[in-house]
Amino acid sequence: MSSSDAVRGPPYGGRRTAATIGARPRVASSRAEGRDSPDSAGEILPQDSASNAPHRRSSSVVQRVNGATHNLPGRRSERTTTTTKATFYLRTRSPVKASVDDRAHKKYSEAKKGPKDLAKSAEDQTSAAQRKGKEDLPPWNLQATLVAHTTAPLASRISFPPLASYLPQPLEPIPLKRLSPDDQEAAILQDLLFAFMGYEGQYIRFVDSYNPSMEKDRLAGPKFRISPGLDPSLRDLTTTMLAMATHYISIEAFVEVQGREEFGTINHALCASIRKLLKDYLVLIVQLEHQLLTNASFTLHVLHLHTLPTSSMLFQLYTLAQEMLRKNSLLEENLEDSVDDFDVDNILEQLREGGDLAPGGMVKKMCKGGNVLRLLAERLSFMSGDPAARSLLQTLLREASRPYMVMLNEWLHHGGIKDPHAEFLIKEQKSIKKDKLEEDYTDEYWEKRYTIRDNDVPPQLEGVKDKVLLAGKYLNVVRECGGVDFSAEVKDVPRSFDDPRFLSNVNAAYAHANSSLLNLLLTTHALPARLRSMKHYFFLDQSDFFSYFLFLSDSELKKPARAVNVSKLQSLLDLVLRQPGSVAAQDPFKEDVKIHINDQYLTKFLMGVVNVKGFDQETVDESMERHRTPAAQSVTEEDSKMTGFEALELRYSVPFPLSLVISSKTVVRYQILFRYLLSMRHLEGLIVNSWSDHNKIVSWTHKSSNKRLETWKRRAWTLRARMLSFVQQFMYYCTAEVIEPNWHNLMARVNGGDRNEENIRKGEERVNRTVDELMENHVDFLDTCLKECMLMNSKLLRLHSKLMSCCQLFTTYTAQISRTLCSADIDLAGSPAALKYLNTQYSTKYPIPDRLKTFDPEGLSKMGDMLQKYEENFNRHLNMLLDALDYYAATETVALSRLCAQLSMASEKGGGEELRGGLT
Repeated sequence: MSSSDAVRGPPYGGRRTAATIGARPRVASSRAEGRDSPDSAGEILPQDSASNAPHRRSSSVVQRVNGATHNLPGRRSERTTTTTKATFYLRTRSPVKASVDDRAHKKYSEAKKGPKDLAKSAEDQTSAAQRKGKEDLPPWNLQATLVAHTTAPLASRISFPPLASYLPQPLEPIPLKRLSPDDQEAAILQDLLFAFMGYEGQYIRFVDSYNPSMEKDRLAGPKFRISPGLDPSLRDLTTTMLAMATHYISIEAFVEVQGREEFGTINHALCASIRKLLKDYLVLIVQLEHQLLTNASFTLHVLHLHTLPTSSMLFQLYTLAQEMLRKNSLLEENLEDSVDDFDVDNILEQLREGGDLAPGGMVKKMCKGGNVLRLLAERLSFMSGDPAARSLLQTLLREASRPYMVMLNEWLHHGGIKDPHAEFLIKEQKSIKKDKLEEDYTDEYWEKRYTIRDNDVPPQLEGVKDKVLLAGKYLNVVRECGGVDFSAEVKDVPRSFDDPRFLSNVNAAYAHANSSLLNLLLTTHALPARLRSMKHYFFLDQSDFFSYFLFLSDSELKKPARAVNVSKLQSLLDLVLRQPGSVAAQDPFKEDVKIHINDQYLTKFLMGVVNVKGFDQETVDESMERHRTPAAQSVTEEDSKMTGFEALELRYSVPFPLSLVISSKTVVRYQILFRYLLSMRHLEGLIVNSWSDHNKIVSWTHKSSNKRLETWKRRAWTLRARMLSFVQQFMYYCTAEVIEPNWHNLMARVNGGDRNEENIRKGEERVNRTVDELMENHVDFLDTCLKECMLMNSKLLRLHSKLMSCCQLFTTYTAQISRTLCSADIDLAGSPAALKYLNTQYSTKYPIPDRLKTFDPEGLSKMGDMLQKYEENFNRHLNMLLDALDYYAATETVALSRLCAQLSMASEKGGGEELRGGLT
């Protein structure tokens, strides 16, 4: 520190000895005290109570305090000089035995004692008891050692000095009650300077409960105790100033702890800023010491006035540090906050990477990164009325935000994350990699690779956190596709949160990243052409090639789904797609279409989707419960009856980054619509084939003399026509009135043609679309199609499924009844024409049954009853469907009203009722 160190000596171990201030052996004169010889009065005498006995004290004890020499009154005895100089400088470890003359002098002195002397003797006895208690304390060892390394590079590695409570009794100072008020003030001033630097003094010491080797004690800050006997006015002022010493020690420990590696760069920057303030604080202490040594008018009150601003600063730092320590669980915390102790995200990430849940591996949440900046911002807002505190907190926030701004600029302008301590508001799941997308593309890369840590967002970024996330995600995709070189360093960017260009930097980076990714998707990877290709395959648009494929694969698709040869179907599809003259022949993406056989009925799958509230809202519990259903085995048996037509679906391979827009969720929606349209296309083909049979099979074309039979035929033809009308009207509604209009709206948004003309005329041009808006528009298009096609309503879906099943069963029934119809016609039964037709249906291995060769009078009645069941079933479900469409058109989907009007033509209430009434 200064020249006064020669008087004080080093802190703790080499502090001022008892020869400087305190109970000292007697000297020959005051001049002898200042000698530089090894035998000067500054040497420490052996620890012997006899050598420091009161009767050996000189009449005037010389004490040097604050560079001045004061004569302290001593107790006069009868004999003033009884010890020789040789005896005073004796250096031996053995106790000095009192001589016979000394013992005689002691008895004589006790006989001459007055009342004051008796009180003094009582104090001496108390001191003797204290000395006896200190004999059991650890030895007074002043050696310093080096402690082990920590992850805090600037932390002190010097061991803590022994506490003053272990000081041997001979080194104890003169009690304060024996000093005059001026001498007390001088002694307390020196001790305060030591306390301000974190050390104990002669009369100001740590409380007994404080242990500097305990980290929690140092972080909480020590309490000080003042030796008894100090003047009350001086004690009050000293107690007030000692709070600053407590704050300094606590802050110094806080800087060492928070400087460890695991607390992150934001805490490191904050500690560096605090360390600068503490350096200025120590400079102030040196200046105060200089005033103490050179200015005779420097008093305790002057010291208090000089330290008031610094005391306020340390108090702000202390309260900030204590709050951060509580959040880091380094101090006592509230039980209410114990629920959020553990960082669940880090635990899940640890398990995902193959870790375990050992007690040492449980990670607690830390106050780092954005939480530190949030805490500083909240305190700045709370202390905005205090100019000094506001200036201090602004400085801390500015300095602490610098490493955060480095990470933010790297993310905004390069799309990369350099966050080794998990402090940034964007979290990267490194386990989700782009390489897996080529085999099984999912939207996890987009939705889960980069996420926001909602609890770690600084308040300055709260309003733009979504833009920050999207800007980096966009650039990350562009960078991984090799579209732009981001190796160049970005210059002229804000370096702290208080920079006025902070928000404009975020908005500009977001706009640039969005335009870069849009250009990559729309131009480089031809997203509109890819969507048009999917429309041809999944929505059966200009699907002459697919009709040809169904014709070639008819025999294979009639088999059960498990018996279908997928390789054969894929070969037929490749052949059809390369057929010259078709739309698919010119499609550059036809190689991405693959055949797949699903093992579940479409209706059952859709009912499961509807029951869990949509594709994207399925919770974990609901999903697990759904897959645990005990009816899974029976459902499998039911699914095994599916034919190839019912199980056929297409798969479409999409490269990265188009897989972000055409994700797995969107492809599932495409597949549902494809299977739905294919089922109606297949049913339409069955009904048309039935019409063809009715026009060429002799049992249907022969005009019988039995009018009942002819009436039955007309009823069957009428029901077939109504069913065909129902299917065709439904197909027309789904394709022409649902898919096509919504498709044009989607392409207008993709191509940027959805601006509001009225706003453009007013000069309020719409902000350019974003990639996320494009993705949302794509999903909204598919969801709208599913909803307006009645695939997201369980009641409408069940009614439609029953009507489709009724139509399919009826076509199968009319194909089988054609042979029975020959025996029901009295004119045709057994005729050559009937036998010729039957021979085409049977073979030598399976001959014609005898019942078909003869007339069966009861056959017509049975056929009439069966046809009536089909009519009633179709009419009842169709009417129920029309009523449900009316209701949902008025309450949910207006587009269903058009379907309701079209389907009324096929209902019993429409024109079919008149035809049926005329035939009956």
